[in-house]
Amino acid sequence: MKKFYFKIMAGVLFLTVCLSSCSDFLNVDRYFSDELKLDSVFAQKRYVEAYMWGAVALFPDEGNIYQGTHTPGPLATDEALNLWGGYSGMDFALGTISPDNLGSLNTWGNLYKIIRKFNTILARIDEAYDWTATERMRILGYTRFYRAYAYYQLLMDFGPPILLSDEVLETNEAIEYYDRSRCTYDEAVEYICAEFEQAAQFMPATVPIMEFGRPTQGAAYGLVARIRLIHASPLFNGGQTARTYFGNWTRKSDGVHYVAQTPDNKRWAIAAAAAKRVIDMTTAGRAMYSLYTVIADEDTPALPEGVTSDPDYYGIYPNGAAGIDPYRSYSEIFNGEAIAPVNPELVWGRTSSATNNATRYFFPADAGGWNGICIPQKIIDAYKMVDGRTIDNSSAGYPYSETGFSSGIALKSFSGYRFTSSGEVSNMYVNREARFYASIGFSECLWPCESTTTAGKYNMTVTYYYGAPNGRGGSTSSATDFPITGYVLKKIVNRMDARTGTNSMVINKAFPVIRYAEILLSYAEALNRLEGESVSVETDGQSRTFSRDVNEIKNSFNQVRYRAGLPGLNDAELADPNVVQAHIETERMIEFLHENRRYYDVRRWGKYEETESVPIMGMNVDAGKEGFYQRVVPNTSRIGSRMVNRKLVFVPIPNSEIKRLPSFDQNPGW
Repeated sequence: MKKFYFKIMAGVLFLTVCLSSCSDFLNVDRYFSDELKLDSVFAQKRYVEAYMWGAVALFPDEGNIYQGTHTPGPLATDEALNLWGGYSGMDFALGTISPDNLGSLNTWGNLYKIIRKFNTILARIDEAYDWTATERMRILGYTRFYRAYAYYQLLMDFGPPILLSDEVLETNEAIEYYDRSRCTYDEAVEYICAEFEQAAQFMPATVPIMEFGRPTQGAAYGLVARIRLIHASPLFNGGQTARTYFGNWTRKSDGVHYVAQTPDNKRWAIAAAAAKRVIDMTTAGRAMYSLYTVIADEDTPALPEGVTSDPDYYGIYPNGAAGIDPYRSYSEIFNGEAIAPVNPELVWGRTSSATNNATRYFFPADAGGWNGICIPQKIIDAYKMVDGRTIDNSSAGYPYSETGFSSGIALKSFSGYRFTSSGEVSNMYVNREARFYASIGFSECLWPCESTTTAGKYNMTVTYYYGAPNGRGGSTSSATDFPITGYVLKKIVNRMDARTGTNSMVINKAFPVIRYAEILLSYAEALNRLEGESVSVETDGQSRTFSRDVNEIKNSFNQVRYRAGLPGLNDAELADPNVVQAHIETERMIEFLHENRRYYDVRRWGKYEETESVPIMGMNVDAGKEGFYQRVVPNTSRIGSRMVNRKLVFVPIPNSEIKRLPSFDQNPGW
């Protein structure tokens, strides 16, 4: 059945014209529009609200993770690669970004422009004469949320920011007036989380369908859970990792370390409490959030036989993996089939034109795509077999092989997924877990493109062999429009999507800013890191004690695995915190593929250098079909030129800012 998203209809009432002062964080509004002076904006509530949403519109589209301005994203880590120039993530990984040339990553000034607008609202909101108490508090809630969200983006990419609190800086003052230091990482976390906490008190628990994309209490609490987990992680929580990366990074004004050098295990309990609060949220007596699932039907394949690692595996979901369709339950979140405004998994999501447009990066060249952002072999090998085993330990019933091809009954379609129209697929891609098929485009893979009626442009079996229309040496559009590893992302591609031909269309999609799956895995990780310690923390005025409760870890982690049709952790695995952490790290890599989590995860774990030092590999795209299916380091200088350097933990601050503010410190290594 065809499903459609409800789009937010939010018009911009006025244009904002801004002039810069002596520093990027001092942008000053001179006019609200060509006709309306700023003083007049705060005379009526409708103008104030329009001004606020106009400021919100200055945030980048979170779904724009490839060519966007708010994050280095997948191309700056080990989950993506391309051959094109002008993509900020690749530029960052290649070392061409510098304090004098940040390219599209230079969001520092824009985020402070946004912060100033929200500070102006907080300072002048009472000038409007026609507020009701409820309306005023709602606008204050959104204002504090988005101001905190701007600081959150600064913290994630640039590190500790300058905190202005509620101050609206005056203009035309001496430089001494503007000069100030950056806060520490701890200070930034506490301020941002406190702002989200305060904002949540005045934000709605839910929003109407037509307002999908506006944040709710859950969005505020979900961001707190994310920040608290990052704050507790090795890179920012003292210990050897923090000392290795930040031991010499101190504030010139007072010698204080920007990142704490002494570990605090209590942070894991605080992170667990923040995640548990989201898990426990209810509406109308029911859980507010849950993993999106589709009930199994006659097209759903039976669970694999012979799984003995998890005694609960064959139970009914969520206590086991039975009764749901794992392929559709995962794929429909991203490909436009699920109705986003009522999807219980979206703690915060938004419609995203960037996500719709991103399908062209992966679409075959001879189907109107650019065919070039590709997936490294490391990711492919991390996907499990359908029975939960790794490719290195596959079972006789569901074997993994890197030789030969399967056809016929071995490639039976399931859950609306068809392997190929050519008749055979490499055995490397048979018997894999549902998320593999929902996410990965491989050679001999079928691209349905069902919306177009042009012959030859639908039900296309696409190959990436040398000389093939979508492979190296045969691309129909450009010499660089092919996947250098032999794999592309299909996660956001709907079977109706087509980029060329009569009646071609792309189904609207939403970008998941925060998914409930993240909350569950964050809760499991925070509890697991507590190991043998019980820690009491106060949340929402109540004291709660958290420890390494294996049942809680199991329940939260296994929900994600069961939704994917895989066995969960068993008692033997749960007994070892290191084993559990390894499972969590792999699970996050697969579950959140190209959702802009991997870049931040490998850094907070202190594993950035380790993960980036593993050579990027793929299939042999310089060979025909017979030689294609072997692991090689792709033949491109863009792999060997990738920089592995601790300074890439943060994007550098623009040098123009450093030069203007004497007390300001640059990020380490820059």
